[in-house]
Amino acid sequence: MLKWLTVSFVFLILLVIFLADTGRLGFLGFINQIPNGDKLGHFILYGILTLLLDLTFIRSLPHRDPKSIVFSKGLILALLIGVEEYSQQFFRNRTFSLLDLACSYLGVIFFSWVALRIK
Repeated sequence: MLKWLTVSFVFLILLVIFLADTGRLGFLGFINQIPNGDKLGHFILYGILTLLLDLTFIRSLPHRDPKSIVFSKGLILALLIGVEEYSQQFFRNRTFSLLDLACSYLGVIFFSWVALRIK
């Protein structure tokens, strides 16, 4: 069940990125109207993604050290998030932001910590 939820959430994130890149966020665009709503969105969405990935991998690899799993997955996710944020400068409807990137990374760090607590 957790694996399917994780895979579904990955596709949700990819869909949101695609819609944002193409300027078709639709009703989700209201988040940009909320002061710092996009920052909160980065923290929450990437945080939930991190939590789901962490718990899925920790439970799928019970013989590996959970801290090692969380750390290595966190580094890979941070790299992918950085590439995605950097790529925004090539889309007319997006803007690169170090603050967005920082909020994304804080979400990864915080929710990794949560995953280690509830594993």
